[in-house]
Amino acid sequence: MSLDHILEDYPKEGKLKEGFTCQLRPLQTADEKAFHTFFQAIPERERMFIKHRVTDTSVIHDWCQNIDMGRNLALLALQPDRIIGCATLHQHLGGWKRHVGRVSVLVHPHYRTRGLGRALVAEVIELAGRVGLERIEAEFLADQATAIKLFGVMGFSTLVRLPNYVKDMQAITHDYVLMGLDLEADEEYAGMG
Repeated sequence: MSLDHILEDYPKEGKLKEGFTCQLRPLQTADEKAFHTFFQAIPERERMFIKHRVTDTSVIHDWCQNIDMGRNLALLALQPDRIIGCATLHQHLGGWKRHVGRVSVLVHPHYRTRGLGRALVAEVIELAGRVGLERIEAEFLADQATAIKLFGVMGFSTLVRLPNYVKDMQAITHDYVLMGLDLEADEEYAGMG
């Protein structure tokens, strides 16, 4: 199944705890301002764990103006007036890791504890299987205990932990944790990607 065909399923409604709903859809060019606002709402302490300088408007501009769904499929969770979460499926379109995807997720602080992070990760796992990926990984700094726990509950296991391997945006070293999940490829999607 082609990615274009898969993306026809969006937008769709996400139903979470206590009747909370949101819209799920891929990132669009017009989301640039709202996407930057979303990252500004993330506490500074947490932004240190993000690989890119998301407070830099040129970074967000580049992401929104050069969308490549095949390489980085950013799936947004939205309320009518704002972006409240984002999960991205990162892929290598060739080479020796072409069968392995990577997921990253971030939820607006005011919308946590409602199951949104879990719903976004589940959606990305499903997308990964539909595009023919066989494995999916997630990278963390060891300090991200809540996220590591969430991914563990969802079936991811720790593949490697490297002490003092990475540096955050303030050049402080942290342990690196790589988690992974083997996907049960649906016969219909096997060989795609």
